[in-house]
Amino acid sequence: MEKESGTVISATRSSMQMMRPVTATAATDDQELEGNKTTFLRTAETFLRLLPIGLCVSALVLMLKNSEENDYGSVSYTDLGAFRYLVNANGICAGYSLLSAVLIAVPRPTALRAWTFFFLDQVQTYIILSAGALTIEVVYLAENGDSATLWNSACGSFGQFCHKITASVALTFVALVCYVLLSLISSYKLFSKFDVPASSPADTGTDDHIAPAFHG
Repeated sequence: MEKESGTVISATRSSMQMMRPVTATAATDDQELEGNKTTFLRTAETFLRLLPIGLCVSALVLMLKNSEENDYGSVSYTDLGAFRYLVNANGICAGYSLLSAVLIAVPRPTALRAWTFFFLDQVQTYIILSAGALTIEVVYLAENGDSATLWNSACGSFGQFCHKITASVALTFVALVCYVLLSLISSYKLFSKFDVPASSPADTGTDDHIAPAFHG
């Protein structure tokens, strides 16, 4: 009986010793996978925050230097509010991209920081989208005119001016793609690590102690 008990105990110990390395290896693999995912997200986010700086500055410079004068008259980006709005939007985008890239380089995973980036990335995305969409509408009218209002095409007379506007809008929309991806990344980082703030009964205006009006 003692030999059988000793054999059973030895077999149990051997099984436990074999399970420990397997468990430790699985935990190590999970940690490495999580670390690789975090490194990839940080690299992608840093790249997507740096790229719009060059794009928005290029679009901004194209617009600021965009003017043309010929026998038909003169035209400049300051003549229309849509073009001025595009310049301001690109300036805001370049400044925010630079500031956010610097802050991202110093990792501090806090809920306030995650919510701030989530909110500002969404705001910046809509600013660029509205500026680009408004400018595209104006460029379309300048290129094709409007027969209902007897407005002839202006790009036939100021072709260089229209080409520069088109290039500026194209760069702006590339920056928009970057910020759409950044919005997805900031959303993932926020909701995968932090929960939505829970509302208390006082916030919702409910009271658990109020008796029901009707009794069944």
